[in-house]
Amino acid sequence: MDRVLAAGAVVKDCAGRFLLVLRADEPQAGRWSIPGGKLEPGETLAEAAEREVLEETGLVVRAIREVGCLDSPAADGHVFEIHDFLAELTDAGCADAHPVAADDAADARWFTAEELRSLSLTTGLTECLTEFDLYP
Repeated sequence: MDRVLAAGAVVKDCAGRFLLVLRADEPQAGRWSIPGGKLEPGETLAEAAEREVLEETGLVVRAIREVGCLDSPAADGHVFEIHDFLAELTDAGCADAHPVAADDAADARWFTAEELRSLSLTTGLTECLTEFDLYP
């Protein structure tokens, strides 16, 4: 079973809203998730998390600390080893942070914790955010 390293970023704005992307591709296309993706050669996990946010939303962030790690089996037999980071906005004030979906994200938006409850989220996202002490 091949393991693929990946990284994600939990980004919250000054109002406490979560940055989520609508997945355009499998796995779990059509569901909302935190920005993330596979590690590229020569990249650290934190750099991968920062790059994925930029590619998927156009926002520049700085990874602050790793908050958790999980395994996500893929249909082809690979296992994604996903390292999630808490990240903060670096290049804009909270009021100016307007995500624009790109790369493999069909949409990118800010959501309150209350709004997350009504979204179609990727499997286990709410549980992970709760385990990381980032979600009520």
